[in-house]
Amino acid sequence: MSRCKSFIFLCLLCLLILPSCSQREKIVRRQIQFADEGPGVVRVMTFNICGGSADDGDNHWSRRKELVFDVLAGHKADVMGLQEALDFQIQEIKQALGRHRIVSAGADDGAAAGEACPILYRRDRFTRSDSGTFWFSNMPWKPGSKHWGNTLPRICTWVRLTDRTSGNSFYVYNLHLDHASQASREHSVRLLLKQLGNRKHKDPVIVLGDFNMATDNPAMAPLQRIGADLLNEPMADVWGSLHSDQPSVTTYHAFGEQSGGPCLDHIFIGECIEIMGVDIVGESYDGRFPSDHFPVVALLKIK
Repeated sequence: MSRCKSFIFLCLLCLLILPSCSQREKIVRRQIQFADEGPGVVRVMTFNICGGSADDGDNHWSRRKELVFDVLAGHKADVMGLQEALDFQIQEIKQALGRHRIVSAGADDGAAAGEACPILYRRDRFTRSDSGTFWFSNMPWKPGSKHWGNTLPRICTWVRLTDRTSGNSFYVYNLHLDHASQASREHSVRLLLKQLGNRKHKDPVIVLGDFNMATDNPAMAPLQRIGADLLNEPMADVWGSLHSDQPSVTTYHAFGEQSGGPCLDHIFIGECIEIMGVDIVGESYDGRFPSDHFPVVALLKIK
């Protein structure tokens, strides 16, 4: 064999043995098999996936995204609220999870720029009849607006879902409150209650999110108070309702470097929703964590 032909043969052999860069980066689509847990039963998740632009070294998005995909697929949630998600992360998650639709808006411009609080829902089970986003500011309909000491624009994305089988509807709100400003958190909870109270249909409500505070923070009081000033129905913290003896279970853990901190990530429910179970999913894989937060998963029955 000539030297030229030998070179060509070796090149072809390398192409067969070694995957290309695009093949190595290809995202594997998860085939999720959902369990039939009964009429009106919905499995929900809230999960701060940690922004993908952060310089996290070994915990960079590119090195942990498959773990995130596995968590999202493995817990088979019908509805998921994510926080700190950037547009490219959302697109990769959409590619990996083929059975969910996504409602999302970037905090910077209301489109794709900035952190989002996307809501994912099963397209085979629910239809979306309404959705939107508001900003935690004095101008809640202005994209990118921030007041009250916010370090970043903070948002809440919401959706009204209708069960294809029963025809019953419910609302899901997904938010991320400010990590630095207590005043912002106090104003934000008040604005959230106002928006809940002003929803067009008085369907049951689920609130998911990274509140950046524990339930004993004074800013949480209006949300938990029965007969709240701006919402004429009680709201219940799902974890606290079932585990009143464990009110301070950690959800933020800084990729395993922190333990014993407060629970920052919560699921709240309004009336006509029964709590069937809840778990804070403290999973790691060979010492690696999908995010710097643990997800919270709840099984709820919408009456």
